Amino acid sequence: AMNANVQRFLSNSLQRVAKVAVAAGAAAYLGEKSLFTVGPGHRAIVYDHYFGIRHKVYGEGAHFLVPFLQYPIFMDVRTRPRILSTQTGTKDMQHVQLQLRILSRPLDTHIREMYQKIGPDFDERILPSIGNEVLKAVVAQYNADQLLTLRHQVSTEIQESLRERARQFNLVLEDVAITHLTFSKDFTSAIEHKQVAQQMAERAKFVVQKAEHEKRASVVKAEGDAEAARLVSDAIEQHGPGLVEVRRIETAVDVAKMMSRSQNVHYLPSGNNMLLNLKPN
Repeated sequence: AMNANVQRFLSNSLQRVAKVAVAAGAAAYLGEKSLFTVGPGHRAIVYDHYFGIRHKVYGEGAHFLVPFLQYPIFMDVRTRPRILSTQTGTKDMQHVQLQLRILSRPLDTHIREMYQKIGPDFDERILPSIGNEVLKAVVAQYNADQLLTLRHQVSTEIQESLRERARQFNLVLEDVAITHLTFSKDFTSAIEHKQVAQQMAERAKFVVQKAEHEKRASVVKAEGDAEAARLVSDAIEQHGPGLVEVRRIETAVDVAKMMSRSQNVHYLPSGNNMLLNLKPN
């Protein structure tokens, strides 16, 4: 009888332990399923099997939900780069290849609406569409050469128009910039020929200006020489040939100084008073 009682006690104890373990396991499982964590740079919305997507947007951290009836949907709200390329025509019917770099992020307070209407790949669907639309509309307002000379203005207009269109889809564009601009081969060749022609024209203009300056300098020099000759002539008429004699003396002095520096020049006195060391035969 005692052994039977002990066996019943052990059996009941094991059953109670098993029930507690099962209850604890179920509680732990339900606790795990009722808790979700939103990581850095992300937001979450909750889908309910009875009511659909809930209106609340969950920020970073731990949050609760009803297990098996609700599950979280995570969305990345960090800024992401994207490159857009398009080929379009200018106002003067030239083909141009444009490439844009866009830094975008979703407006986190509207991710529920974006998920419902567009889906989780919203940037893949929205940016290429509105990017091509804006690029074609803006570039069509300018000639091909204006895309080069007014590049900053064109970039600013594209940025403003693209931001306005993206705002309608709850996208925030942090930065928009033109990174690549390519024209057709024919237009590029025409630009090169035009630049060569402009350089040759500038060179010809410089040559003409140089000749004109040299001509003016020659005229001024001739006028100066004529004025100097007139002044000398007037001085000779008023004061006699003394000025000419002074100029002759100054010239002789300059010549004597120059010749005195040469080792191959010797001076001999003039007149008959000259003695040479001549030995008779």
